[in-house]
Amino acid sequence: MTPANDIGWSFAAIADLLASPLSDLIYRAQRVHRDKFDPNSVQLSTLASIKTGACPEDCAYCPQSVRFQTHVEPEKLMPVEEVRAAAGRARAAGATRFCMGAAWRAPSDANLERVIERLEAVQAEGLETCITLGMLTARQAERLAEAGLDYYNHNLDTSPAHYERIITTRTYDDRLETLANVAEAGLKVCCGGILGMGETANERAELIRQLATLEPQPESVPINNLIRVPGTPLADAEPIDPFDFVRVIAVARITMPGAYVRLSAGRDDMNDATQALCFLAGANSIFYGDSLLTTDNPSHRADLALLDRLGIEPETQVDARAKTNEVDAHVS
Repeated sequence: MTPANDIGWSFAAIADLLASPLSDLIYRAQRVHRDKFDPNSVQLSTLASIKTGACPEDCAYCPQSVRFQTHVEPEKLMPVEEVRAAAGRARAAGATRFCMGAAWRAPSDANLERVIERLEAVQAEGLETCITLGMLTARQAERLAEAGLDYYNHNLDTSPAHYERIITTRTYDDRLETLANVAEAGLKVCCGGILGMGETANERAELIRQLATLEPQPESVPINNLIRVPGTPLADAEPIDPFDFVRVIAVARITMPGAYVRLSAGRDDMNDATQALCFLAGANSIFYGDSLLTTDNPSHRADLALLDRLGIEPETQVDARAKTNEVDAHVS
């Protein structure tokens, strides 16, 4: 099976992939993965919340929404020196990318400049950088590019058909507009979704189609396993079948062969065997560190022990920069 045309994958082709026998699907994903990446290397990203809570959006999965009663207490923008210290700890622990998240619907220009100060502190530690701040104007995306940001994260979350059951305070087109602004500014796009929010198999297929037909395709694709946080509308959602999660990882690898496919939120609910299958299916990045924005993550020691058992080595900073240069050369 090949892409339906020269600009992307069709829904039917992706749905067929998702429904194919798991062994065949993983075999195909492994072949694609080995063509682009070292199959025994995983990129480590650390995620830090630099401005927490009090978000006006109503994303049903998010404990940082001001609309839900959760464990999250609002916190102001983290001081620059604390950000730099966190980045230094991440680098010392083996991370090659430092991701910062701020709970805004969209940053003001003044707040964007404050974030850039923190971006510069992370850059001083020699790490790749990724930021997620909500919606961006074209000029804001250009400003982040001028500041040397590597990646901007803005997830589609789910398919267009399922979207309004999850979020009502911004539209799918709003998300696509920000992604277009980011790509036009020359920033690398980090864009993925969340599984286990009550979506159907067809809705998962459509999410992947949306991601795979972005122009250009995302250079980083985080696939999240819903963390069912008490107090959020999705606290009692039915967990996704682990094999269905693995299938999505494999199809993401096949349809976006040059992307880092990241196991993101929700790994704390996965056993080692499920994570191993995800690596076999083409995942080659994880969020690394004892916590995510506001929720738990496997300890870095547990992650290193698992990777060692699997014979997988963390990607080094040199490897990460070489891959970035390779992507840039291909695009130019």
